[in-house]
Amino acid sequence: MPAAAEPTVLVRTENSLGCITLNRPRAINALDLGMIEQIIAALTAWVHDTDVQTVLIDGAGDRGLCAGGDVRALYEQIVGGNPEGAADFFRAEYAMNALIAEYPKPIVVFADGITMGGGIGLAGHAAVRIVTERSRLAMPETRIGFTPDVGGTWLLGRAPGRLGEYFGLTGQSMSGADAVYMGFADHFVPSQNLEALREALAYRADPGTPNEMTLLFDETPEPSELPAARAWIDEVFSADTVGEIVQRLRESDAADAASALATLEELAPTGLAVTLDAVREARAMSGVREALEGEYRRVMWFGHNHPDLVEGIRAQLVDKDRQPKWQPATIAELGEDPGRPAREFVPEVPLF
Repeated sequence: MPAAAEPTVLVRTENSLGCITLNRPRAINALDLGMIEQIIAALTAWVHDTDVQTVLIDGAGDRGLCAGGDVRALYEQIVGGNPEGAADFFRAEYAMNALIAEYPKPIVVFADGITMGGGIGLAGHAAVRIVTERSRLAMPETRIGFTPDVGGTWLLGRAPGRLGEYFGLTGQSMSGADAVYMGFADHFVPSQNLEALREALAYRADPGTPNEMTLLFDETPEPSELPAARAWIDEVFSADTVGEIVQRLRESDAADAASALATLEELAPTGLAVTLDAVREARAMSGVREALEGEYRRVMWFGHNHPDLVEGIRAQLVDKDRQPKWQPATIAELGEDPGRPAREFVPEVPLF
């Protein structure tokens, strides 16, 4: 008899702790629709379960919490003429993100290792967000001609200064220390101490909250370099348009400006413009749920109306030729208010 397939999500209780472990370690726990549905089911069941006081979300294996959503499946749905199948995935994922953000019990997340894209949607809105020396957090959607989602624009919009625009547009990774400074995480705990923290969350009654419990294991990481970079990043990324940001990068003598410029010039101009617009819109929003609605409009616009998302996935993950043909091809060709069509798009099926 063939061995039974491993479950992709492990759900269990340990004393007063409800544990959800993503269990696709070979794919760095990338999320598919079935996993999202299992997470929602577990969280929903525990809302009224008085035996569960705290929830812990982590990832199997030692590579990371979650590398993101299963974008290859998204590609296959869109090129197969089924963009509404992709919409089902996004609606479920965003419902999960909102559930985590609004959950009535404390959710603790170990964002150990790679935590990107959809992984940020799991970790970034939890009550207690923990990073380690191995953490690499990012919203890298512009790398595939896309725009940050899963409530990522809400987090980017609240980062210090213009770091949200910088990380949103470039897709750069943050260290654990960077993530704490950016407001994407709350505590830095060495990875070797995570198991002891999990046991304490399950069995120790004092101190009384998961946040206070985590402080017993919290350590000070090596300082982030972001505060020192704020001056040039704020100056450059406060420009009104992507074109002006690029011009300021060309004129900047900051050490990292040239690499940021090279990155932006390789990426999809439309995705950059939509992302800049989305981060700035989210900055004025009232909460994660509203940001998710703004992201959903943009994501559905890409799925229905613009070829760059499919082309970006093809170039990066399907054919892997790293030679995307963006439309338009250059930032200089962007029209006036290029983020407007995505911002104003009205999906046929509402998100909530």
